[in-house]
Amino acid sequence: MFKNKVFNTPDSFQWVNEKEFWYKNNSENTDEYLLVDAKLKSQKEAFDHIRLAGALSEVLDEEVKPTSIKISELNFTEDEQYLDFQNDSLKFRLNLSDYHLAVTGSVNKKEQEKRYWGDRREKEKKEPVPSSNGRYKAFIKNFNLFLVDKNSGEEEQLSFDGSKGFYYSPNIIWSPDSKKILAYKVKPRQEHKIYFVESSPEEQLQPKLQSRDYLKPGDELDFKSPQLFHVSEKKHIPIPSDLFASQYNLFNYKWFDDSSAFTFEYNQRGHQVYRILKVNAETGKVEVIIDETSPTFIDYSGKRYRYDVEGENEIIWASERDGYNHLYLYDAVTGKIKNQVTSGDWPVRKVLEIDDDKRQIYFTASGFDNDQDPYLIHYFRIDFDGRNLTRITSENGNHKVTFSPDHKYYVDQYSRVDLPPVTVLKQTGKKKPIMELQMADISALEKNNWKMPEVFTAKGRDGTTDIWGVIVRPTNFDPNKTYPIIEYIYAGPHSSFVPKEFHSQYSTLQPLAELGFIVVQIDGMGTSNRSKAFHDVCWQNLKDSGFPDRKLWIKAAAEKYPYMDDERVGIRGTSAGGQSAGAALVFNSDFYDVAVASCGCHDNRMDKIWWNEQWMGYPIGPHYAASSNIEHADKLKGNLMLIVGEVDDNVDPASTMQFADALIKANKDFELVVLPGESHTSGGEFGERKRRDFFVEHLLNVKPPSWDKIYQD
Repeated sequence: MFKNKVFNTPDSFQWVNEKEFWYKNNSENTDEYLLVDAKLKSQKEAFDHIRLAGALSEVLDEEVKPTSIKISELNFTEDEQYLDFQNDSLKFRLNLSDYHLAVTGSVNKKEQEKRYWGDRREKEKKEPVPSSNGRYKAFIKNFNLFLVDKNSGEEEQLSFDGSKGFYYSPNIIWSPDSKKILAYKVKPRQEHKIYFVESSPEEQLQPKLQSRDYLKPGDELDFKSPQLFHVSEKKHIPIPSDLFASQYNLFNYKWFDDSSAFTFEYNQRGHQVYRILKVNAETGKVEVIIDETSPTFIDYSGKRYRYDVEGENEIIWASERDGYNHLYLYDAVTGKIKNQVTSGDWPVRKVLEIDDDKRQIYFTASGFDNDQDPYLIHYFRIDFDGRNLTRITSENGNHKVTFSPDHKYYVDQYSRVDLPPVTVLKQTGKKKPIMELQMADISALEKNNWKMPEVFTAKGRDGTTDIWGVIVRPTNFDPNKTYPIIEYIYAGPHSSFVPKEFHSQYSTLQPLAELGFIVVQIDGMGTSNRSKAFHDVCWQNLKDSGFPDRKLWIKAAAEKYPYMDDERVGIRGTSAGGQSAGAALVFNSDFYDVAVASCGCHDNRMDKIWWNEQWMGYPIGPHYAASSNIEHADKLKGNLMLIVGEVDDNVDPASTMQFADALIKANKDFELVVLPGESHTSGGEFGERKRRDFFVEHLLNVKPPSWDKIYQD
C-alpha cells in the first residue's frame, strides 16, 4: 500500500575526493545519479542518463531504461574524462566525451563464509606461523609447540606439557622482534548439542535428525592458559592464571611494539569483572592494566570498546562506571587513568574514528538534549584530553553522517518517525548547512490516507523517568470509534528497539493496525542506550521486560486518547520478544488479554549461553526459575498462541515445547503452531495469517474468514 510512495530519500553517499561525492536519488519518476561539488556548492547529474542507458543497452544486449539504471562503485578519473563503475556482474569504463562504454572486467562476488553463529571457538590456523623476520616457523604437532629454523631446516620442540585434554592452539603470535612467542593452551569444554527433527526435507521422504553445538547457561567453557617462549634460549615461561582463573573468555592478544610485553582481555564468567592484563615478556609476570567491575553486569557484548593509540602507550576505553557509557584515556604502562574523555548524563553510542595525529575522537551519542528524544543519534568530536567537545549535528532528528576524507565537509541526513528525511551538506565547524541536497516528498503517501506515527512519552514506574514509544493508527482511523491495543514487544537488554527513523511503513506495526487496532511499541526499563541504572532493571530479572513501565505508558496514552481501549490489550513478539509476550499472560494477565509468542526463550536456562548469562548472570540460581514462563505456566490467563520453527537453531525449539507441555499439565487452553522446516522466525506467511486471525478473533470478537475460500476466489 505504501511501497515506493516516498521520494528524494537517498541512502548512500560516496566521496570520490575531498570535495566531490555522488549519490543516487529516488525522485518520483526516475532514479538519478547526482554529483556534488562541496567547494563550489553545486549539484548536477553525474552523467547523461539517456546516453548511458543507450550504451548499456548495446553492450548488455538488453533494454536499460534511463529511469532505472542500476550501477554502483562510481569513480571519476582525476581528469574527469572517464567514469568507472560496475553493475552486479561486470565492470565498465565510460568515456564521458563520446559515451563509448567498454567492459573492463568482471565482478568477483565474494562468498561469505557460512559459519554457525553458535560456534564460540576461534577459527584455528592450520598452516605454520612465520616469525616477523621470516627466519622461523612455529606450528603445533602432537598437541605441542614446535619451531623450525628456515636456514638450517632444524626442527625443535618448545613445549612438552601439551596433551589431548590440554593442547596448544595453532593460533600462535610472534613478538615483533621475532625473539618470543605467545601461545596458549586450551582445556576444551564439555560438548552440548541440541537436536531437532526436520520433518519434511525437500530432498527426501524420510525426516532428518539435525544437531548443533549449543552451549547453555551453566555449561562448562574452554579454559585458556597463555604461555610464553623465548626462542633463542628455547625457554618456556608458564604464566600464572590467578588473575584470569574464572574465564568466560580470553582474547585480543597484542604485543607491545617494542616486544617488552603483551596484553590480552579477560572476561570473567558472570560478566561482573572485565580486565586488560599485561604480561612482562621477560618474566611472565601478570599485571592488571584495566580492571572494570560492576555489581550487576558489564555490557561487554554491546558497549565494549578499546583502542590502542598509535605510537603511544595509551588505551582509549569505554566504561559505564559513572552511570553512563563514556570514554577514558588510560596509561597502558601504569594502568592509571590519564583523564575521562567524555562525561555527562548521556551515553556514547559508538566511536566512529580516531585521529591519532590530531588526538581527536569522532563519536555518536544520544540523550544530549533535554528537549529531544533521548535515543536520537547525534555526532560529535572531542580531543583526547576531554577538551574542545565539538557538536557536529544538532537538529531534532536521528542523524546519519558521511564525512569527506579530510572531514572538512559532510553529508547529514536526519529524520524521525514523524519527520521525513532531510539531506543537507555541511562544513565542519559551521552550524548552518551550506547546501540543501534533498527534502523527502511524502505527498503520494498522504494521498493514500497514510497516518503519521506519533511519538508518545509517559512517566515510568519511578514517576520521574520518561518512557518513549510510538503509536500507529490505521489509515481509516476514526476518533469516534474505540480500538483494541496491540503492543509489539522486543525487550532484549542488548539494545533499544522503538524505531527512530522515518519509514513509510513499519512492517511489524502498520499491517496489524490496518485490521482495526492501535499498535504501539515501547522501550521500557531494562533496555539499553539510556543510563546504567535504566539498563540494570533487567539484571537477573528478564521476566520484568519493562512491563511496569509499559502498562503505565499504555494507560497514559489511553487516558489522552479515549478511543484507545486499555481493557482490550494484545501483545506479540519474537525470540526475546516471544519470551516477553508469553510473560505478559503469565506474570501480567491483570493487563494483557491476548498474546502471540514466536520462537520464545521461555526459560533462560534453555537458551544460548552468551545472551542469557550476560543479563541473568552466573552461577545459575533460583532467579533463573523465577523468570521462567515454564515454571509459572499455571499462572497463565488469557488467550495465548505459541509459534515455533521446528529447526530453530537460535532459540532451542524445546523451550516452546516445554512451555506447551507445562501449559497442558496445568490444564490451560492455548494454540500451538509448529512450522515445518522453519528456523528462527516470526512465523512467515502462514504464521502471520494465524497471528492476525488470532487477534481479530480474540480482541475484535470477529470470526476470521476462511482462507481456503479467499485463496480460491
